[in-house]
Amino acid sequence: MVTILVGGQWGDEGKGKIIDLLSERAGMVIRSQGGNNAGHTVVSHGQEFRFHLIPSGILYPSTTCVIGNGVVLDPRVLLEEMDHVQARGVSVDHLVISDRAHMIMPWHPILDQLEEGQRGDDRLGTTWRGIGPAYADKVRRIGFRVGDLQKPRFLQKKLEFVLGKVVNPLLQDLYRVAPLDRDQILATYAAYGERLDPFIQDIFPLIQGALNRRDNILLEGAQGSMLDLDFGTYPYVTSSSPSAGGALTGSGIPPSRVDTTIGVYKAFSTRVGYGPMPTELVDATGDRIREVGKEYGTTTGRARRVGWFDAVVARYTVALNGIGSIALTKLDVLDGVDPIRICAAYRRKGVLHDHPMSNISHLKHCEPVYEELSGWQASTRAARRAADLPDAARRYIARVAELSGAPVEVVSVGPGREETLWMKEPSLAGLAREAR
Repeated sequence: MVTILVGGQWGDEGKGKIIDLLSERAGMVIRSQGGNNAGHTVVSHGQEFRFHLIPSGILYPSTTCVIGNGVVLDPRVLLEEMDHVQARGVSVDHLVISDRAHMIMPWHPILDQLEEGQRGDDRLGTTWRGIGPAYADKVRRIGFRVGDLQKPRFLQKKLEFVLGKVVNPLLQDLYRVAPLDRDQILATYAAYGERLDPFIQDIFPLIQGALNRRDNILLEGAQGSMLDLDFGTYPYVTSSSPSAGGALTGSGIPPSRVDTTIGVYKAFSTRVGYGPMPTELVDATGDRIREVGKEYGTTTGRARRVGWFDAVVARYTVALNGIGSIALTKLDVLDGVDPIRICAAYRRKGVLHDHPMSNISHLKHCEPVYEELSGWQASTRAARRAADLPDAARRYIARVAELSGAPVEVVSVGPGREETLWMKEPSLAGLAREAR
């Protein structure tokens, strides 16, 4: 069974927890796109783990964890993360890295920062991790793949060309900064190669074998659909496709093998960085939700922008990804908030819109059309069944599902694995039933 898990908003929806919840019975978890500009937080047995590159299923030793070909990875960051989890008693022996995945090279973070600086007031809010420049080099066909670490002479020859003919002239002539030392980079990456060599392989036969055995495979997306390079709020987007389609191309799995797609949504909206966010709250309610929900970036530590649940966005991303069920996270953060609003449509110049406009200027100046629901004064943290939730909370969940166009089957009421409930018998077949 192949399950795709995607974020339905602007990222940070709580995908790590849901993947962790389902990973126990999964034979394989594949991280399919993005880089260390994204982070997933998992709480297991009272311990908090923050993953930036390693798939969240690493906590289960029987689950093969694959970094797919669609990822751009920084070898230094990956090794640090591997060392960190091993120091906490977690084995990485079941980690596999695609030899087709591209690497972040030393010049990518430099160029990321320089290019962002040139934008001035029109900056995008990148994380300066070098993700965009790495993907750009991949498209320009001058990128470095993880498999290159296993071919030192080829790596040296490639460095001579890319650094000598492309990168250093750009740094010196355009940005007026010092060139990078080829020999130092070669030595550093050769050392990375020695440590990572046991984990690097061609993942195509590995994944095909799992498909043929009908193993449970989870595709772990990073970020959210509204940051998609094509369908997000361009240009305030990421450099890859955090959609169901991107999960497939980032892992080498054909669409015909997909059984279900799960969309993860917060019970409210958040966004990091710049770009339109129609339901943003810049008031005491927004501040309260941010503090109660600890809405600060896993990777950057930046405060997230907060807003009401945007069903226009949810309806759009459900349709875009073919989402069959919704996992709604952080419902408990809304405990005590009254009233609660849901954005059901956008209004611009008197015209109602039921999906986000592609023109961000129009999106920035649209007016959210809200429905107002009563809040609940009781805590939801102890709920383990739908019947344990306050009536108002169940009405809220039902309206979110109705406006979004997909059933809410999983609800998270806290960070721990046990703080999760199923609204009804899930459509995630044997995988979800066994995970309970």
